[in-house]
Amino acid sequence: MKLKYAFKRTILNPSSEQGKKIRPEVPDGMLKKCNACKAAVFVDEVKKNNYICPHCGNYFRIHARRRIEMITDEGSFEEWNETMPVSNPLCYKGYEEKLKQLQEKTSLDEAIVTGRAKIGGFPVALGVCDSRFLMASMGENVGEKIALAVEKATEERLPVILFSCSGGARMQEGIVSLMQMAKTSAAIKRHSDAGLLYISVLTNPTTGGVTASFAMLGDIILAEPGALIGFAGPRVIEQTIRQKLPKGFQRSEFLLEHGFLDQIVTRNEMKNTLAELLHLHCNKPEKKAETESTEISEKSIGRNEKILDSTESQYEKKTAWEHVLLARDKERPTGKDYIPWLFERFTELHGDRLFGDDPALTGGIAWFNKVPVTVLIQEKGNGTKENIAHNFGMVSPEGYRKSLRLMKQAEKFGRPVICLVDTPGAFCGLEAEERGQGEAIARNLYELSALKVPVLSIVIGEGGSGGALALAAGDQVWMMENSIYSILSPEGFASILWKDSTKAKEAAQVMKLTAADLKELGIIEKVIEEKEPLTRENMKKTMKLLKTEIQVFLQEYGSLDVEKLLNKRYERFKKL
Repeated sequence: MKLKYAFKRTILNPSSEQGKKIRPEVPDGMLKKCNACKAAVFVDEVKKNNYICPHCGNYFRIHARRRIEMITDEGSFEEWNETMPVSNPLCYKGYEEKLKQLQEKTSLDEAIVTGRAKIGGFPVALGVCDSRFLMASMGENVGEKIALAVEKATEERLPVILFSCSGGARMQEGIVSLMQMAKTSAAIKRHSDAGLLYISVLTNPTTGGVTASFAMLGDIILAEPGALIGFAGPRVIEQTIRQKLPKGFQRSEFLLEHGFLDQIVTRNEMKNTLAELLHLHCNKPEKKAETESTEISEKSIGRNEKILDSTESQYEKKTAWEHVLLARDKERPTGKDYIPWLFERFTELHGDRLFGDDPALTGGIAWFNKVPVTVLIQEKGNGTKENIAHNFGMVSPEGYRKSLRLMKQAEKFGRPVICLVDTPGAFCGLEAEERGQGEAIARNLYELSALKVPVLSIVIGEGGSGGALALAAGDQVWMMENSIYSILSPEGFASILWKDSTKAKEAAQVMKLTAADLKELGIIEKVIEEKEPLTRENMKKTMKLLKTEIQVFLQEYGSLDVEKLLNKRYERFKKL
């Protein structure tokens, strides 16, 4: 059978003998056409491939109940509000009949299915839109079902997961449909204020009033690849501006680049990703971890202090300028090199939810000795290509706003924050000023002062000016022995004060920018000794020591109540 001919229409004379004898080569329902590559594909093959085209990777839309089967633990789904009274607030002619026809055709009462389920063993409140029902447009019943599900989740302290697939507001219900945007948003706000997790998953398409309400309010926002996501549809935009839109506009990848998504997740990985996120937010630290922490604290305090805070010959062997060169050395580990040594199962989250995603600031959630933590890293990258991609670790306003978003998220869920600082300074380009670089740094300092979870900052390379301070205003600041931390670069210092940038070496000595100098000045609390200058090849022993010390910190500061934690942090800066 040649599939390329499967959709060819042949017009025959029905009265002819030939026409009477001809039978379709392909039985009805065996094949379907990919709307992306136009290839004919077997339905069974598509189903086995999670409704993804085997030829081009295009994602077919999935019925709500099939989606539920794919992402939930077998037999765990319990539907809520299965039937709702028909709503026709405008008395729109023929609308009720249309709804009844769709109900019979789809076996659905409305365009969304809600209920309780388990994913990876974790109970959740789940809502899944179904595009077969008036393109999953949001009318009164859709809004009500979402609100009721979120209210029940708040009452039962369940996380909420909503899969969006919608053309937006339902025109047949007019202003009543519009009000569902406010209703669903208000319900989600109450759920959030209760300290509960909401994950929004955007599928193709997610547009209009759904985008402008519950779809974009997730603590974590995921999307399937290639999904159309936007407020106004592409056709409306083109008609309004009278311009052809660029390729990929309003697709998932476009939104990730512009800071509105945390991750793009393939359909094959969706269940595992959701399960891991639920685990990070819903699992309480095991008592065993607390015991281990106490033991580490008792055994290591004193012994490691002696090692870490020694001012013996180790520091005196190098000049300040030598420390500068080591901090900048291309072989020195950057933030991402620390992740596998210190953390388990790091889940990166993207975007500031305002403008963009800054690669110079990597952020996410990970496990540290069985406890979830938020990790923020100023990342320079390894090698020229990565250096350029990460802007040499010079963070833009959207990077600082991303870090602030993740800090506030950590506060909501009670996660400690660990910051790895490594930047020559904040990016000082024209666009950074246009987007409010100063305000972004100031806002970080403002919010960090009152963040209700422990914050540890570790300078691992360069700590340049306010760009570094924006992530180094926590409960304690540590430095790797061969890192530096200063008001600006030695070159800049020499240029401003001596009008001669070539005197950078002399400036470094004057600035007191080494770890030993700053420990003596009381600017930092701890120096992490490097037996030899760190490279990516010799990290093991130093990372083991650092991990032990982080555990001690988390044990000490995690035991403080919020008032004591904040007072202690405030007093730290008052004395400087």
